[in-house]
Amino acid sequence: MMSRSYTNLLDLASGNFPIMGRERERRRLPRTMTVPGSIAELVDDDQSQSVCSDNQSSLASDRMIIVANKLPLKAKRRPDNKGWSFSWDEDSLIFRLKDGLPEDMEVLYVGSLNVDVNPIEQDDVAQVLLERFKCVATFLPPLLLEKFYDCFCKKQLWPVFHYMLPYTADHGNRFDRSMWEAYVAANKLFSQKVIEVINPEDDFVWIHDYHLMVLPTFLRRRFNRLRMGFFLHSPFPSSEIYRTLPVREEILKALLNADLIGFHTFDYARHFLSCCSRMLGLEYQSKRGYIGLEYFGRTVGIKIMPVGIHMGQIESVMKLADKEWRVGELRQKFEGKVVLLGVDDMDVFKGINLKLLAMEQMLKQHPSWQGRAVLVQIANPARGKGIDLEETQAEIQESCRRINEKFGKSGYEPIVFIDKPLSVCEKVAYYSIAECVVVTAVRDGMNLTPYEYIVCRQGISGAESGSDLSGPKKSMLVISEFIGCSPSLSGAIRINPWNVESTAEAMNEAISMAEYEKQLRHEKHYRFVSTHDVAYWSRSFMQDMERTCADHFRKRCWGIGLGFGFRVVSLDPNFRKLSIDNIVSAYIKAKRRAILLDYDGTMMPQNSIIKTPSSEVLSILNRLCGDPNNTVYIVSGRGKDSLSKIFSSCKNLGIAAEHGYFMRRSQDEEWEVCGQSSEFGWMNMAKPVLNLYTEATDGSSVETKESALVWQYKDADPGFGFSQAKELLDHLESVLANEPVEVKSGQFIVEVKPQGVTKGLVAEKIFTSMCENGKQADFVLCIGDDRSDEDMFEIIGSAISGNILSSNTSVFACTVGQKPSKAKYYLDDTSEVILMLENLAEATDSPASSDAENDVSP
Repeated sequence: MMSRSYTNLLDLASGNFPIMGRERERRRLPRTMTVPGSIAELVDDDQSQSVCSDNQSSLASDRMIIVANKLPLKAKRRPDNKGWSFSWDEDSLIFRLKDGLPEDMEVLYVGSLNVDVNPIEQDDVAQVLLERFKCVATFLPPLLLEKFYDCFCKKQLWPVFHYMLPYTADHGNRFDRSMWEAYVAANKLFSQKVIEVINPEDDFVWIHDYHLMVLPTFLRRRFNRLRMGFFLHSPFPSSEIYRTLPVREEILKALLNADLIGFHTFDYARHFLSCCSRMLGLEYQSKRGYIGLEYFGRTVGIKIMPVGIHMGQIESVMKLADKEWRVGELRQKFEGKVVLLGVDDMDVFKGINLKLLAMEQMLKQHPSWQGRAVLVQIANPARGKGIDLEETQAEIQESCRRINEKFGKSGYEPIVFIDKPLSVCEKVAYYSIAECVVVTAVRDGMNLTPYEYIVCRQGISGAESGSDLSGPKKSMLVISEFIGCSPSLSGAIRINPWNVESTAEAMNEAISMAEYEKQLRHEKHYRFVSTHDVAYWSRSFMQDMERTCADHFRKRCWGIGLGFGFRVVSLDPNFRKLSIDNIVSAYIKAKRRAILLDYDGTMMPQNSIIKTPSSEVLSILNRLCGDPNNTVYIVSGRGKDSLSKIFSSCKNLGIAAEHGYFMRRSQDEEWEVCGQSSEFGWMNMAKPVLNLYTEATDGSSVETKESALVWQYKDADPGFGFSQAKELLDHLESVLANEPVEVKSGQFIVEVKPQGVTKGLVAEKIFTSMCENGKQADFVLCIGDDRSDEDMFEIIGSAISGNILSSNTSVFACTVGQKPSKAKYYLDDTSEVILMLENLAEATDSPASSDAENDVSP
């Protein structure tokens, strides 16, 4: 009998983390799944209650399901303490993004509430929220909530994403596996709520922020064709920081189960792509302006689009602030003063104290501002139990006290620190009177404070002359270069907040600038902010999600892998695994057979240290070559001397070396030069260039062949090697522009070879030779694993149309690994290739095959 502790260990390994406080029986995934179709059938905990693509939802189609940690709702107890009162939180970005979606698209929200609801009330509350607000509430047990949000999200993910590492136990929280398990368990609870209401054939799912980064895996395990996007509202750190996270690959692979991943800036997207390259070996491509990652046949789109604000909401609040709040009183209070404004969450990453130090420095360096310049700093309440929060608050309070004592006097305080919750109207009033907004965050996702300030300084459309909000349309911004909105605001004065002296000079420049220039900068910013609002952002994301998911229901899908190694392979409907029974049957019936085999990655694992085939493989090849009806070739990019040595025991094996520049039909025949050119003077031009890049790129090398030169960088730093390869490709194309050569890039290589030398031409030459000798092939097996082998797969179609091959020829073009290919078949790895060849060899030795041979006409 299996022990309970061992069972739990298997649960953790498979990603089936138990909900805290409860134990449930789980059906675990098999080690590998290669069954085509709906993966829901393979991973559902309870088949009778599963929600798969074949089960129609009772809810309407064409919906957007928005999943976030918190629902866009306000909740409070009724005065009689009997039940709850709910209303929309109109300040919520999640609520406002619906404005950019099609008018006829139903929007459903999935998330948790900001209040603790008694378990006895949860069912009733959930029903009310679904019926009245189309919100699906996720209730997390208190212990799970604390470990998920306060511990893992705020004390582990949030610091790492903001470039803070726990170098010592006193400086931040070290990684705790139990907190990670709580994070996964919470994400699974969210997935269960989505599954309860989803119609996977018709619905879109849009997941938000770092709280739910592993949710895509839970949903993809259920619905392989689900249209799903993810947007990260926080920074994504550089690979040097992110790679310190012990669960780094689990999170990356989970995110890649989404169809579209969105970031505020190119920097954040670039860091994510770099992590995918360094840790997963994935490279991105840019086509027609769109960035995509090829991931097991699926193209995962990368969206770069900063979020905006809701213009109508801000303007309506401005009207309220003008009528109901003390805009006029604030102007009177700060009359004769120049107000600089800061509005930040109480957080260690907002750099509030750096701002105070910069203000102190400005007053010291520019005494003329003493008694005139005031920094109003509004500190929003902390969103969670972040690290170093108490120390940060104490440091800020001390700075405020010191600066006010040093520069303050009767009727003047240089620092006005507001450490209490303010209404939106109150904040808008402060925006309206501020000459400049200063943001000194050391790292921030987007930060919409500058956007809100710009709109407030524009004033109310059609405001009467003399209104407090109808003044000059001007604004100034001093913003950190480490926040997401910085690239969008080109008229702002960008600063490094760590450089206090530079920030002080920027603040002085901002409030000293000529009025006309302030107006020009404001107009430029307002044009951008007003046109790139939250509706524009959500509409753009939705359009990209539709484009990325356009082929979802055309392709066949397979679910593969355990836990967070799970991924969906999405391939052309005609692309299927090669059946050994089918190919053996066709092999036995055939009279003339052509077998073309790549070597590295096909006969021999690509990363194997041993590069020579086993005696078993050589025996199989000899048995295949021993059949007079077989024409067997190894078609490789390797040099002819290397291949001759490797296959010295295979007397009747044909070899095409260096992609077909050299060929021989058997060991007894001389090598034939098949290339169009025998002039290699270009090598003297190319070698110095290759040597230059080899010296500059640690881990790279040059392989010199008789007809080609290859620069390899698989042992180099992935990012630097890829960058150097692109530069080398351009350099060689320029140097060799007038030479009869081709410069091509491949997997960790850049190759220079003569023109007109491809594996496709090798295949065509072999088929043509067999046809001319009256032995036209009626069976073709062609196997390869990389880009150069695609030429062989492509040539087969033209060979049939050119009558080099008969239309009745049994063709088995097969790639190694499940990936996009021009081949119609695949085998998973080299071991399956060898197994298949062994079956063909056994068929060669069988009586049935001998009977087929006897039927061949002389």
